[in-house]
Amino acid sequence: MSITNEISEFLQKGRAKNVKTLVQQALDEGMDPKVILNEGLLSGMMIIGTKFRNNEVFVPEVLVAARAMNMGLSVLEPKLVEVGNEPVGKAVVGTVKGDLHDIGKNLVVMMLKGAGLEVYDIGVDADAEAFINKAEEVGADVIGMSALLTTTMPNMQTVIDLLKEKGLRDKYIVMVGGAPVNESFAEQIGADYYTSDAASAAEVAKQAILAKKNA
Repeated sequence: MSITNEISEFLQKGRAKNVKTLVQQALDEGMDPKVILNEGLLSGMMIIGTKFRNNEVFVPEVLVAARAMNMGLSVLEPKLVEVGNEPVGKAVVGTVKGDLHDIGKNLVVMMLKGAGLEVYDIGVDADAEAFINKAEEVGADVIGMSALLTTTMPNMQTVIDLLKEKGLRDKYIVMVGGAPVNESFAEQIGADYYTSDAASAAEVAKQAILAKKNA
């Protein structure tokens, strides 16, 4: 079995120490950091994402796999910067004002990273200015908002309204999600995409960025 396959396998099992050791070993052997990223870490995370969507694994398994991926990334990231690895795009993700739930958001962050995006996590209870200021600061492609409470869902609209007010609405792909959110709500507030789970969010974000760049 190739070392990238081993990295992928250990990542899927959530064995962070093994992943970290093997990533370092692959680098020591002179393997291209991009190959380690794509064929080892990202492929493992995409498999977990697909299994999660098919209900073959659940949130705890995704979180341990994500922790293993982050452990591998900590070794790999300095090398990726050296070789100038271009991310697919950039996303700013947070839970909206008044909402302190973060498990769903954290899963989305992990999956977006797994899809090759550079992700800026602005945490929970984030107001409209926080989303927009961060997106402007880092030159984001995507603004992703999460809500778990019906009472905080209108704060997604606040972000979109402020984007319009600032003349920035067309600049960003706006995505929303969370247990009480659905397709019709997303349409009603003028979001670009709603996805029902973290794995779909990552796929949709990636496709939307590529489509926009090629437009």
